[in-house]
Amino acid sequence: MDSPPDGSSDSPGAVSAAPAAAEARASTRSLGAVLRDYLVLAKPEISSVVTLSAFAGFLVGSPAGMDGGVLAWAMLGTALCAGGVGMLNHVLERRFDAQMKRTSARPLPAGRVNPDRARDVGVFLVCAAVGILCPLVNALTATLAALTAVLYLFVYTPLKRRTKWNTLIGTVPGALPALGGYTAATGQLGTGGWAVFGILACWQMPHFLSLAWMYRKDYERGDYAMLPVVEPEGDSTARQMIGFAALLVPTSVLPVLTDAAGWIYGVGVVPLGLWFLWTTLVFNGERTGQKAKRVLKASVLYIPALVALLVGGRESRKDSSGRLCSVTVRTDS
Repeated sequence: MDSPPDGSSDSPGAVSAAPAAAEARASTRSLGAVLRDYLVLAKPEISSVVTLSAFAGFLVGSPAGMDGGVLAWAMLGTALCAGGVGMLNHVLERRFDAQMKRTSARPLPAGRVNPDRARDVGVFLVCAAVGILCPLVNALTATLAALTAVLYLFVYTPLKRRTKWNTLIGTVPGALPALGGYTAATGQLGTGGWAVFGILACWQMPHFLSLAWMYRKDYERGDYAMLPVVEPEGDSTARQMIGFAALLVPTSVLPVLTDAAGWIYGVGVVPLGLWFLWTTLVFNGERTGQKAKRVLKASVLYIPALVALLVGGRESRKDSSGRLCSVTVRTDS
């Protein structure tokens, strides 16, 4: 099962020759093509969602005004950490990716990028992220970023091939960036931070389970213990998607209850969550790839919509005296 990315045998000579072969192929390609491959390795789609979730946490942590300088450094550090973790995840899973149709053409299994260099760049990005966050944001946020990397790479990633509960366990490193956004704004853990952590944790289950259902045959070829692979009838998958989407609705209201978001956010986030829940109910009625894709699309739209509601709802938030809080963005750090 664990054949090298180039499809050769798993002998020591073949394994040691793979990086050299990738290096030789990479040397004949244009700089633009190489940079595009490294961008793919950084998982820009996932990294953008991670950064958006951190921005949501920052908004919850600074309802009356934002420090623009801290925000910029926090988002940069989050993006670098997410990109580095994504790159290292590619390195760890390259042999399994080679066995799956959806991932076999990625830069590492296709042999277009040297895995040792990808590893080095990934480590550099994570270290750079921590190096930015610690002095320019705060030590707590840097610690959460480092913890995210460790949990994602050394707990969640190996568990994907060992237990059907990997997706649930993966919600912890997946939601930590949102908590990190909150600590970037406040310098401490608080109820608002845990609220946005809960939102991201609930959101992830329908998102990743719908993806796993769509590509369950591919995951089976890659020897991944995803829930739709272990229990192909789909009952458990549908129950968990519906359950967490339903839990997301009241969880998403918590920022209002903690006075971190205004009534506009509260009015908008409930129907948003109900719409997301509806797509999971539709999937339960007809467990096809098309219905799972509808859940996935709804989940992709949910996070930017959540952020838009948090931004739009800031003006509707009232301070303790009942007056509307103004939104001021300071650029001094």
